[in-house]
Amino acid sequence: MSTLTRKEVEEIALLARLHLEASELEALQGELTAILDHFSALAAVDTTDVAPMTHALPIELPLRPDVVEPSLPASAALAAAPKREGDLIVVPAIIPGSDP
Repeated sequence: MSTLTRKEVEEIALLARLHLEASELEALQGELTAILDHFSALAAVDTTDVAPMTHALPIELPLRPDVVEPSLPASAALAAAPKREGDLIVVPAIIPGSDP
């Protein structure tokens, strides 16, 4: 059992763009540690003889033939874009310091 440090929880909250009070950080530290412990328990299970599956029940997945078709024209794909530059969609920068 490894415990997350307060600094690690603060970094996770920053990445998730969450503002947490000190009491919330303590609670989240325990909860995230418990989640990681559950994953550790799952990782310890021997799955060597378990066949890969896409569903818990044996069902047939409907598949369609892989057929090459013409691409959507750029003008149609970009018709609803709020801002564009040529054939590209312009999106706002969300990472600090990444403004062009």
